Amino acid sequence: MSTARLADLPSLAATQPLFFSAPHGHRPPSVYLGPKPNKATPSLKLRCSVAKESTISPLGVSGEGGQLGAVDCVVVGGGISGLCIAQALATKHGDAVPNVIVTEARDRVGGNIITVQKDGYLWEEGPNSFQPSDPMLTMLVDSGLKDDLVLGDPNAPRFVLWDGKLRPVPSSPADIPFFDLMSIGGKLRAAFGALGIRPSPPPPGHEESVEEFVRRNLGDEVFERLIEPFCSGVYAGDPSKLSMKAAFGKVWNLEQNGGSIVGGAFKAIQERKRAHKTPRDPRLPKPKGQTVGSFRKGLSMLPDAISSRLGSKVKLSWKLSRISKLDKGGYTLTYETPEGLISLLSKSVVMTVPSHVASSLLRPLSGAAADALSKFYYPPVAAVSISYPKEAIRTECLIDGELKGFGQLHPRSQGLKTLGTIYSSSLFPNRAPPGRVLLLNYIGGATNPGILSKKESELVEAVDQDLRNVLLNRNAKDPLVLGVKVWPQAIPQFLVGHFDVLDAAKAGLSDSQGLFLGGNYVTGVALGRCVEGAYDVAAEVANFVSRYAYK
Repeated sequence: MSTARLADLPSLAATQPLFFSAPHGHRPPSVYLGPKPNKATPSLKLRCSVAKESTISPLGVSGEGGQLGAVDCVVVGGGISGLCIAQALATKHGDAVPNVIVTEARDRVGGNIITVQKDGYLWEEGPNSFQPSDPMLTMLVDSGLKDDLVLGDPNAPRFVLWDGKLRPVPSSPADIPFFDLMSIGGKLRAAFGALGIRPSPPPPGHEESVEEFVRRNLGDEVFERLIEPFCSGVYAGDPSKLSMKAAFGKVWNLEQNGGSIVGGAFKAIQERKRAHKTPRDPRLPKPKGQTVGSFRKGLSMLPDAISSRLGSKVKLSWKLSRISKLDKGGYTLTYETPEGLISLLSKSVVMTVPSHVASSLLRPLSGAAADALSKFYYPPVAAVSISYPKEAIRTECLIDGELKGFGQLHPRSQGLKTLGTIYSSSLFPNRAPPGRVLLLNYIGGATNPGILSKKESELVEAVDQDLRNVLLNRNAKDPLVLGVKVWPQAIPQFLVGHFDVLDAAKAGLSDSQGLFLGGNYVTGVALGRCVEGAYDVAAEVANFVSRYAYK
């Protein structure tokens, strides 16, 4: 929750990860032998068999004497990462990788992206929005969703709870002198630290946590009142354990490249000015300001649209039970499907399932890779969607008589159980009936894994109590409970040593050429990072198939 947000409260970082990155849920993989190979590219002749239990045979493939051509790529997992990789292959590398199959163990696509529409309400049970970067906009335009894009008001405030009051977060440097979330001393400490007047960086070999980096560079107040709640919003994580390098690499790189955060920012600006500028795709919308986006009928429109465009290349309810490497190159994958067991062949495979699922599937190929993949931690998070009448909102929390803003974040030091609340009915249109407000609340995370032992009614009670302490009149009517979705393994944590573990997993697969890892534990937890990563993985697959395809 690629992805916020809570992670949809974007002004706190250069990149805005979405609460659930949503490429994957807890599900095993799947696969299928696809269309007839392109005659222009000689294909490896491999045998594909259908188990006796199966009532179907591979479609769209022909061959002589039972010898059939392999598909170019199988993408295991039909969450947002897997679907976007397949679409990127189709739109950017269709000539090099024409035959692609996406398989999904569940009976629907989208992974953690779940949009529900009922009784005049529309709510999300996973990620809530995305940052409208150009890769994200390219993906939605290629999916036919340009006219369905909705954007939040870039001028809408974001709030952080501090000392019992919701305080606005500065939306630009010009706002910093006037906001009351930090003291004058805290602002001065942050300014001097950003310029490089602060303790020296740690010695080589020491990887700083988010807490260590921020306290050293920007001071205690920035960490406690801005970054700590932001970490809860983006990762549902513990900033004392999250890696600055892995979780917020762009900011970490500023100090590395420029000697300080400000020095690195100026250097980055100069480099961008000198760099060759690629013309922007004229098809793309032009969002104004720092905002977040969704679609007219919710985030599920994106995976549904991509799946519709891919058509028969997407196979649902196909559970991957075994993957093995062939001596002459390529892979055979065995699936449990509604039609029985099916064994399939592919030149390349992309695993976009969660790391713990990939670990068990890849153990026969590499124990080292499986051990590394099993080390990533996914804490539980619950998404609680509830509604109140508008008059339930405290008068002091209204702007021009309305609840306006992106939402609010709650530092752990402030005593609330809820990580934060998104004002869903204020953020995007047509999310609630007239006279009602829709609030999406996240609870749990790395600092509160005990939610797994709670009943849904107990989670709702905790959220309602927190809201009455901060946002609602204490005598407000009981909430209308729309949905409580508990994700036992929600968001991968980019802990100190994350890149070392990921590198170990990739090294363990070095003998398995044509097997790629993808998804939010690789690219980042924001929905937008999952999309950006999809284009990167697609380019790697195309390069492999072009150079090493079995010809």
